[in-house]
Amino acid sequence: MFSRKPSPPSSWTEKEEHHYDNNKITKESSLFFTTTLKNNPRLKYTALLFFFLLSWYVVNSVWFNLPAKNDNSQSQNDVKISKTTVLNNCRNGTLSVYVYDLPAEFNFGLLENCRHLNVYTDMCPHVANRGLGQAISDLGSGSGSGSTRPSWFATHQFIAEMIFHARVESHACRTRDPGRAALFYVPFYGGLHASSKFRESNLTERDALAVRLVDFLTEQPWWRRNQGRDHFLALGRTAWDFMRAPQSPDFGANRLLNLPPLKNATVLTVERQPWQGKNQRGIPYPSYFHPSTWREVVTWQERVRGSSRPNLFSFIGGPRKGLEKAAIRDKLIAQCSGSTRCELLRCGSKCHDPGHVLGVMARSDFCLQAPGDSFTRRSTFDSVLAGCIPVFFSEHTAYSQYGWFLPQEHGEYSVFIDEKSEASRRVEEELARIPRERVERMRERVIGLIPRLTYAHPSTTDAGFDDAVDVALAALADHVHFKLSLN
Repeated sequence: MFSRKPSPPSSWTEKEEHHYDNNKITKESSLFFTTTLKNNPRLKYTALLFFFLLSWYVVNSVWFNLPAKNDNSQSQNDVKISKTTVLNNCRNGTLSVYVYDLPAEFNFGLLENCRHLNVYTDMCPHVANRGLGQAISDLGSGSGSGSTRPSWFATHQFIAEMIFHARVESHACRTRDPGRAALFYVPFYGGLHASSKFRESNLTERDALAVRLVDFLTEQPWWRRNQGRDHFLALGRTAWDFMRAPQSPDFGANRLLNLPPLKNATVLTVERQPWQGKNQRGIPYPSYFHPSTWREVVTWQERVRGSSRPNLFSFIGGPRKGLEKAAIRDKLIAQCSGSTRCELLRCGSKCHDPGHVLGVMARSDFCLQAPGDSFTRRSTFDSVLAGCIPVFFSEHTAYSQYGWFLPQEHGEYSVFIDEKSEASRRVEEELARIPRERVERMRERVIGLIPRLTYAHPSTTDAGFDDAVDVALAALADHVHFKLSLN
């Protein structure tokens, strides 16, 4: 917004008005200027150069439609331009990914038994559309987005491994020549397999597929070249589900990530083990939005930017029994239900309705993100998609997890309230004291994060923005280059 230049006092204008003849000044100035140019050739050439450069700038501004300097156009420009870095790295060969063609038992073969891939849920509807799940009605990407594909899906929270696989298969950085590859991707659907074996009491059987995968990899020449240091996996469940240890309680996990050869590889997972996961990096949980073009992203950003937010804060979730890290939930549910400035959605059927979930968040300034069964939550990424500022109560819900995706300055986009602090007993008061100007800045930062935390539609090869897979591949390339330089 431009501030108006102050006008001089009326008395000053009236007092000076009769001293000047504007026509006379103009004629005298013109005569002086012409005479000076004739008497000074150097000044003449300087003036001609100045007018040439000015004309060139005007032509470029009009012809190439340079963006106006306002917040909205700048955010659109950021979305479009951000893609060029990854694409350029693909084209010059510094970012090239080889995708292993694994035996079917490690990925696609598992889907044949989709009804039994999860001990709690029939996964057949969720593995459809390469892991996007069932298409749902448009939640606001708008017409005229330039895409003929659906953008909104009822995506399961533990399905990132399938979407990642589908994206990399059609990615511009993919190479089919392993000799040219900087990265080697192992598309193992480990999360889907793990969830199908949670109740398997025979530990040898529970671990069997993971052991066979490692045996397969260690026989490959490209693995042996660098002992797997340039290889990576992407897993759709938390690292805890793959780190069973001999002296630890058995809650159904296998020991994939504790198998020694995989310690050299990089493991992408929706939740890393904060203390023992040195080779693990967090990737976003998939939300419901899978755009094919940058225009869809910008349209959605504008929608959430303009949302009316009558609620100071909201909480979506239910209580957890017997989990110390989830004890904060009882306090938050009590505070939210007792406040006129909080909207509470207790988890039931509505928690699985994307429109209802995003609606609650889009009506709130802040969204409380308490740990649940584990430290992290898909809800964190839903709140970003809705333009709702996340409030964390454990550093392991986001800060220690998603360093490749979130700003280093946590206060730019989130609020932290230690779950053991007194402040956690008065959340409404803590949030209400944040100045409105800061809330607006934080929300704009959150909305700006939407592209890089979103998984684009797998069928697109150039959506025009960097999505979660692009960000991960670029970071992986740097990470692997550094690892190899140490040897």
